[in-house]
Amino acid sequence: MTIFEALRKDHDIQRDLLARLVETHGDSEERDKLYKKVRAELKYHANAEERSLYNPMMDIDLTQEKARHSVAEHHEIDEMIELLDTTDYSATNWLTHAKQLQHLVTHHLDEEEQEVFQLAGRGLKEQQKTSLATLYQAEMQRQRLE
Repeated sequence: MTIFEALRKDHDIQRDLLARLVETHGDSEERDKLYKKVRAELKYHANAEERSLYNPMMDIDLTQEKARHSVAEHHEIDEMIELLDTTDYSATNWLTHAKQLQHLVTHHLDEEEQEVFQLAGRGLKEQQKTSLATLYQAEMQRQRLE
């Protein structure tokens, strides 16, 4: 498995969780459960992705700018999560913020899959693509067990 395949698998999970989250209503147990899962998955994914993909991309002239852009998008997503964390589930704007989060994440994932992965595929060595997948999966597993 390559780093790109490993990341796409988790991207699909994130898309599904976000789609389910924006269908929830009010201060419900379902909203709380899904939001906590979304928040954790996004945090774990960003941490592992930055270590396993973006750090190596920073060392390659061809991919450095794209890696920086993607890390900046992670920060935008973090800021939206902080906003959601401080908004009551029953507030009228909670769902608006959740949909904004969904939009930010979806844009980020699409851009990665359509642009970043292709560029990184040209910059990374074949062996690296496999070893980075192992690193990514180990980091995700470690975070999920904490």
